[in-house]
Amino acid sequence: MSKPDLRSDAGFLVEEPDLLPLALGCAVLGTGGGGNPYLGMLRARELLRQGAQVRVIPFEALDDEAWVYALGGIGAPVVGVEKIKRGDECLRAMRAIEARTGKNASALISEEIGGSNGIEPIATAAQAGLPVLDGDGMGRAFPEVQMTTFFVYGQECSPAAVADDKGNVVTFDPVDTMHRLEALARAVTVQMGGGAGMCTAPMSMSFIRRAALPGTVSQALTIGRAILDARRTHADVLDRLLLAADATLLFTGKVTGVTRELKGGFSVGSVQVQGDAEHNGSTADVAIQNENLVLWIDGAVRVCVPDLIMLVERETGEPITTELVKYGLSVAIIGMPAHALLKTPEALKIMGPAAFGYPDIDFGAYRL
Repeated sequence: MSKPDLRSDAGFLVEEPDLLPLALGCAVLGTGGGGNPYLGMLRARELLRQGAQVRVIPFEALDDEAWVYALGGIGAPVVGVEKIKRGDECLRAMRAIEARTGKNASALISEEIGGSNGIEPIATAAQAGLPVLDGDGMGRAFPEVQMTTFFVYGQECSPAAVADDKGNVVTFDPVDTMHRLEALARAVTVQMGGGAGMCTAPMSMSFIRRAALPGTVSQALTIGRAILDARRTHADVLDRLLLAADATLLFTGKVTGVTRELKGGFSVGSVQVQGDAEHNGSTADVAIQNENLVLWIDGAVRVCVPDLIMLVERETGEPITTELVKYGLSVAIIGMPAHALLKTPEALKIMGPAAFGYPDIDFGAYRL
């Protein structure tokens, strides 16, 4: 299999000390979802310890004709904690698409930088001997397959493939719409136990330059390193996090209620937070579908998708994923504006409030 001809100074090699800050940064950008980043970090760490090397490269490192594959886990985050991966699910899904199309991968890219899916391409790249592009298709995490800038701006709906921990691989080809691909892949994933690896149709590098969000792997690393440095130097972690992420503090308080159920292959529910400090006497509610979708404060919408809503522990800055949030945690709710590619009219049709069942919420009225 041919490999890309890269300059030795293109991008940077991922070292073991990079993995913890990368996992932390991906968890922050994951808006509560994207899979448990700690488990993804452990898998990548073991591959590096076995001698694998992975280079993260900028978009300009590849020619327009190079083929790029986007991949990640599909399923409910809570399943990912209980159902241990075999480890090569995404690799086998990618190989199935390569065999189907005859287009060998020159690089991999994250479907979503959020959560474990921000690290998944690094683990798969370590197995395949490929580089990873410094970017993704969301700048955060979203629960459904079609909710990427790739699909919004023209990625082919097929072929695509999912693979499970039992060795099964299911390929979808042809598929008429991206919404149909979501429905089919979700149904198969449920039958695979609620979690699988997925790879979508190959994209040219010229398309990636137009449709992907650049620099998000580096962004995650910057955020994670800021958290760890603040802890090490006993600085105010929340202040450092807000600065590194260019985020806004929206609410602080104690988690007083969590509802969560597995429904149709998603973790669906809500989180209630009773305010303290300057938010004393107020209540925040966060709607969940794998990720945090809408924040209400005292019954009024404050922030909604596609802008990012994240819960972190007050003292440590540790991101709290939706499958691990629980009663009694002292949290800060922070927000970040979504990338411009997520806020166009065509993008909002797929990843705006109405796409999640909130047609009465106008994103334009609440954007950060």
